Amino acid sequence: MPTLRTLQELDRAGLLSPDPRLAEAAQSMAIAITPGMLALIDHGDLAHDPIARQFVPSPAETEVSADELADPIGDEARSPVKGLVHRYPDRVLLKPLHVCPVYCRFCFRREKVGPGGEALSAAELEAALAYIRARPEIWEVILTGGDPLMLAPRRLGELIAALDAIPHVAVVRIHSRVPVVDPGRVTAELLTAIKPRRASLWLGVHCNHARELTAAARAALALLADSGIPLMGQTVLLHGVNDDVETLEQLMRALVTARVKPYYLHHPDLVRGTGHFRVSVEHGQALMRALRGRLSGLAQPTYVLDVPGGHGKVPIGPAYLGDDPEALASNSLAVEDAFGGRHSYPG
Repeated sequence: MPTLRTLQELDRAGLLSPDPRLAEAAQSMAIAITPGMLALIDHGDLAHDPIARQFVPSPAETEVSADELADPIGDEARSPVKGLVHRYPDRVLLKPLHVCPVYCRFCFRREKVGPGGEALSAAELEAALAYIRARPEIWEVILTGGDPLMLAPRRLGELIAALDAIPHVAVVRIHSRVPVVDPGRVTAELLTAIKPRRASLWLGVHCNHARELTAAARAALALLADSGIPLMGQTVLLHGVNDDVETLEQLMRALVTARVKPYYLHHPDLVRGTGHFRVSVEHGQALMRALRGRLSGLAQPTYVLDVPGGHGKVPIGPAYLGDDPEALASNSLAVEDAFGGRHSYPG
């Protein structure tokens, strides 16, 4: 079965309820649901299914609030050359294409990605590489997009090799949904292509629900891990998908079991038409508190907010160390344990 890409195909698959607003939702962002993700959807409970919620267009997407932004994390403000974002001194994002295997309805780049998504031309890619070569402070290059693993292995290998030839680039990081949503793309040819000879390679795996970690996905992750590539998990906190402690706990355990270290739990960005996905920071912090008492440190992600306007990520997890001025003056701190108990500690 091919990837579903139109409202008509979704309707034939029994994924839609009639609503005239769906046409507008489909126009605002591309549609793609791989066969692997389609097979996970519970057709008997579409309104609450966490997989359908991520990929099937919703009439709620037509509701745009005043605080929602077309460029919620400020990529454009920090883009010195096309396809490259330089937000932090020692690292850059490089976006070689805007195509993905699936299109997540909450995507912070939903205004850019799509099957006709523009890829960098050879000249544009060379300009981005020249920018990196000219700046020895750039220690890490993060390949994102779009999904870099949608590139043909030969093209991806050429890009990795070009970055590997820049002496001051010590780390190449790839962010991808492919191992989870389209695991058949993880082949021996791909593994050979993405391994640099000198630099260190890390792979960020986007996964939002334990159900996504099918046997095929776990096999693809095992191929990557067995080839020596460290794997990190990236999850977006989403209402109706994973915003309860039991679901997050299952996901983090499943990731660690698949040799993926939970890295970030992203607070949802202020993306246009995604208010139905957002939760409060207070709720996110409560979930992180609950996880601290349930999971080992190995399974704990860092809860982060991407500050609108291009100002970068900040950790927004709960605090456990009291900062009462009187207590600090007496060199005695109040420390809260993972289960809510409070204890004094010498300052």
